[in-house]
Amino acid sequence: MPDFVSVCEEAARAGGAVLLERWPAFQFREKAPKDLVTEADVASQEAIRRVVLGHFPRHSFLAEEGADIRGADGRFRWIVDPLDGTANYVHRVPEFTVSVALEQDGDLIAGAVYNPVSQESFTGAGSDGVGGKGAWLNGRPLRVSGVREVKQAMVAASFAAGVERGSAEIANFINVLLASQSLRRTGSAALNLAYVAAGRYDAYWATSTKPWDIAAGVLLVREAGGIVTGIDGGPLDLAAAQFIAAANEPLHAAMRQLLDSNGQQQLLV
Repeated sequence: MPDFVSVCEEAARAGGAVLLERWPAFQFREKAPKDLVTEADVASQEAIRRVVLGHFPRHSFLAEEGADIRGADGRFRWIVDPLDGTANYVHRVPEFTVSVALEQDGDLIAGAVYNPVSQESFTGAGSDGVGGKGAWLNGRPLRVSGVREVKQAMVAASFAAGVERGSAEIANFINVLLASQSLRRTGSAALNLAYVAAGRYDAYWATSTKPWDIAAGVLLVREAGGIVTGIDGGPLDLAAAQFIAAANEPLHAAMRQLLDSNGQQQLLV
């Protein structure tokens, strides 16, 4: 039987191949304002499902495009985003990914984030994953950066699709923009987390995500030596949508001071 990390990567690459095949010409529709879904999402998800459940037919399978399959072995659940960065995909921006993760009894134990354009495959294994703990990029070990202060940090952010003028999200964006070395909004939560794990970004926060957006990336950050918590500093709840990822404790603490978890504007500059 193949190990869990290998299946994550196999499935992510299968989904990525579908996305690339359909990239030049596809049909898309709006599933919500500023939130696009393409035919490629569904085709990618089906390719991933075939790989995952082909290897482990008794496992559960949760994915973005309406799939919530309850398997006979409820201890294991695959969490899949067949296309993270849909708006980038639609606009031909080559920063989109396939994200595949596996939970065992609620703990993340394996994951892969794959960019089919760059062919970068970020993989990670937790304490119960087969093949040893750690995080890798195309087989090379990953480690978070050593940046400990916001003023030296490259930080990424994600907003809700319908963010409004004057909201706490905008106030937080301004806080971090003015306090950090630089700020990025790439449009892919999975890719942002993978970049934190790789030491390319130093921190990342989001206030509107889904479990499939972040499951694999959260594992990558943790296994590369970083920290991911709820935005209030408490334990991360994949379903709660709000979190902070950082390379280390000092940077994480500094990010918490900048971000307003109570929904009130506080410019700290």
